[in-house]
Amino acid sequence: MSSPLMTVEMPERIAALPTNHAGYPVPWFVAWVDGKPDFRLMDEEKIHLAIIDRLCWICGDGLGRWQTYAVGPMCAVNRISAEPPSHTECAVYAAQVCPFLITPTKGRREGRLPGETKDAAGFMLKRNPGVVLLWTTRSDPMPFRAPGGLLFTLPDPVSVLWFSEGRSATRAEVIASIESGLPALLELDGDDPRAKAEVDRRYDEVKRTLLPA
Repeated sequence: MSSPLMTVEMPERIAALPTNHAGYPVPWFVAWVDGKPDFRLMDEEKIHLAIIDRLCWICGDGLGRWQTYAVGPMCAVNRISAEPPSHTECAVYAAQVCPFLITPTKGRREGRLPGETKDAAGFMLKRNPGVVLLWTTRSDPMPFRAPGGLLFTLPDPVSVLWFSEGRSATRAEVIASIESGLPALLELDGDDPRAKAEVDRRYDEVKRTLLPA
């Protein structure tokens, strides 16, 4: 099978990024450790720069009117992102090429992380959801403080795109991914029936308005 690097057209902004030893572009947000990019880590300073200067999370160039969040499918339910937005074309390219995003069986590599590494803000499901959601809006980021740092409220979308394995995701794939993550989301609220009812309401709304046909 051909590498997606060879078959997917690379946006000019991403072509200007440095590459790693395997030839993959290094996203602007990636932290460099001992002179090498560590794709598992994000440079925390870049979050603040992205917000203040309205910069694309993936390429680092200025954002225009359209802003796209590349998130897991559970974010459609809780309307929260751990990362600021990107250019739509940058997010689409990442959804088609990023090894983690296009390989559902690929887990997170957490061995031999730098000693000062800390978890992302809020609560993160440490899994590969197998599906990525591109949530496009015309609203500027809405950050808020959470345990461990900043999170972002997802504004109402103008459009959404769902990807799995680098291609358009099916409705069944999206539903399977969301429903496999719902138990962990519900655990956060314990046995609170009102919280469960709210999650159920939001999921019903997602199924009505955001899922692929």
